[in-house]
Amino acid sequence: MFEQDKPQDSQAPLVDTRPNDDVNQQAGHNLKNIALISTLGGLLFGVDTGVINGAIGYMATPQELNLSATNEGLVTSGITLGAAFGAVWAGRLSDRIGRRRLLKYLSVIFFFCTLACALAPNALLMIVFRALLGLAVGGASVIVPTYLSEISTPAIRGRLVTQNELMIVSGQLLAFIVNALLGNMFGHVSHIWRYMIGFGMVPAILLFFGMLVVPESPRWLVMVNRLDDALEALKRIRPRQKDCEDEISQIQDTLHQEKEVKQATFKDLTTPWIRRLVFIGIGLGVMQQFIGINIMMYYGTSILTQAGFAHNAALIANIGNGIVSVAATFIGMSIMNRVNRRSMLMSGIIGTTVSLILIVLVSAFLSNSPLLPVFVVLCTMMFLGFFQGFISPLVWLLLSEIFPQNLRGLGMGVSTFFLWFSNFLVGYFFPVLLSAVGMTWTFLIFVFFNILSFIFAYKFAPETRGKSLELIQMEFKYGDDSGVHPEDK
Repeated sequence: MFEQDKPQDSQAPLVDTRPNDDVNQQAGHNLKNIALISTLGGLLFGVDTGVINGAIGYMATPQELNLSATNEGLVTSGITLGAAFGAVWAGRLSDRIGRRRLLKYLSVIFFFCTLACALAPNALLMIVFRALLGLAVGGASVIVPTYLSEISTPAIRGRLVTQNELMIVSGQLLAFIVNALLGNMFGHVSHIWRYMIGFGMVPAILLFFGMLVVPESPRWLVMVNRLDDALEALKRIRPRQKDCEDEISQIQDTLHQEKEVKQATFKDLTTPWIRRLVFIGIGLGVMQQFIGINIMMYYGTSILTQAGFAHNAALIANIGNGIVSVAATFIGMSIMNRVNRRSMLMSGIIGTTVSLILIVLVSAFLSNSPLLPVFVVLCTMMFLGFFQGFISPLVWLLLSEIFPQNLRGLGMGVSTFFLWFSNFLVGYFFPVLLSAVGMTWTFLIFVFFNILSFIFAYKFAPETRGKSLELIQMEFKYGDDSGVHPEDK
């Protein structure tokens, strides 16, 4: 089928004589290593969004950048504004230059923009470079899952792609730990925040060198008609050459079918069922952010400090938030295919709503009590447990399931943009609200958003578990009155 080069001394023989178990084990080991390296993009995503949690308190002081509440919001959320645009252009750019090369370029942007943020002499430059850093964050949020889905086998695709979500929360936990160590060891140094932010250069370097050794996406290589390179890339992650040749043939067939499908454009939004589907995608993205996750991930230390913790103690307590996020993500990944999507999503929103109501109550009635910081940290952990375990992975999964092939580009692009822009709005306005009306009223506003999110999920979130993409599309197109898992009918 393919013209093969003669094996050289430094290459493995084309016919592998090792036992099947050894070959499968080596291929699986290579795939896990490649997935680990590529998900450093997710780790960077987590580090760069989480590090501000502990650094903002130091950089806001008059001795450093002297940030107002408005500038504090822009420094924190500027990265997500950049991410909204990075997520939009990354897909098309990766189609042009390749997944691997784009991830390598993104690692360079991560490194130099992180360095520029660490050295920023004033608030304006900090905001600008945080926004530029966001381009890399948004790009990585799109390209890493794409790359993982294209190198994995169908049997492990779900687990491998959701590994990126785990790496994101692990990156945030790592940032919280570094913040706590530096803050407690060198808290007397006013510019310690520069070292906190500068830590993000370490995983950026690892990602750059990692991208030099991982293979390009075989699917992309087939897209640009580099079939021999695609075969060589697959041989590194698949056990048998015959399997590789068959897979490339399947990729060619799939790409041919995709070319035959007319992709939807904005003109197609005049069609009621397409408009409704895109509206649901946008609603899911906005809902995920307005529930309030990033007030915890970006401002957790500030919340705990306002509740009564000393700043150094708040840095340590915030590690608990990171641990809960990682543990809850593990749990969510393990149960999402065994529980109905709608039930899981609405249960999560009920949990986050109750958590925020408890924060409102304890901040209103225990404002002068030494127990206030303890109750607040327990409530934030409860919030993160419900969100990271029940809501966050579910929203991304639903977005990947509800759009049919011809609508996926338009639907995912628009939904992701609104998700990131909502992230920006929450990150920007939270410190402004906190400064203007205090903790009790600020969290009460987010209780209201959670109630609206529950109403939206109840009325519009579809049940997709156990349904083929074709069946989901037919239900949106012609209507469905069941809303239940097929096995439960």
